[in-house]
Amino acid sequence: MTDPGGVRASDAEREAVVEQLRVASVEGRLTLAELTDRTEAAYTATTHAELAMLTQDLPAGAMTAPAAPVPAREGRKRRWFVGIMGDSKRRGSWQIDQELGAVAVMGDVLLDLREAEVRTDMVDITAVSVMGNVKIIVPDGVNVDLDGVAIMGDKKVDVLEAAPGMNVPVVRVHAYAVMGDVKVIGDSRAQPLKRGFAAWREHWRQLHGEDWRELGRQLRSEGRELRRQLRDERRDYRRGY
Repeated sequence: MTDPGGVRASDAEREAVVEQLRVASVEGRLTLAELTDRTEAAYTATTHAELAMLTQDLPAGAMTAPAAPVPAREGRKRRWFVGIMGDSKRRGSWQIDQELGAVAVMGDVLLDLREAEVRTDMVDITAVSVMGNVKIIVPDGVNVDLDGVAIMGDKKVDVLEAAPGMNVPVVRVHAYAVMGDVKVIGDSRAQPLKRGFAAWREHWRQLHGEDWRELGRQLRSEGRELRRQLRDERRDYRRGY
């Protein structure tokens, strides 16, 4: 009997898992880095077993339950980080449930979004740099939409983005740089974090005794061998007549 986990995954099933992951992120169950990693893995998954691994620690109802909208805080439309002749840094575990603003005047502002819990469908940031520097670190694999103006300054993106057509997290940055810099960089250009999905995947390997990719390869190999044996048996049967 064929192992149900070895059944090939369809595009619709991959998209359903990606939506389940997005809902889990809005509910605060996944960080931005975890969401990005698992989304990428969902699009490259080939079997039901690989898709199931991505959601085994999430509530089963998250796939169909709509994400509850996060109410905006009255009188506080945007959360600001300001560095005036000094530094302002936000990294590690934190929550993003509203639009962000960063202002650097002869100073530096660092926003590291990788371990943040993103409670919105999109991260929206207004970055202003006047003879200063604003640096925004995101996981590689997100889509970055950068616009704005740079006067005697620089605004740029250095992120390994996802392939076109993938429903991945979006970080939108409105940059205004006057003799300063606004930069959005990915993991490959920053001090890398210990990726949450990598650690979680290792936990899966320890529980099941082998890496899930190797399991998928074995299932595919066994399927090919079974089909070859069936072809040989049919050929021998016809020759017997």
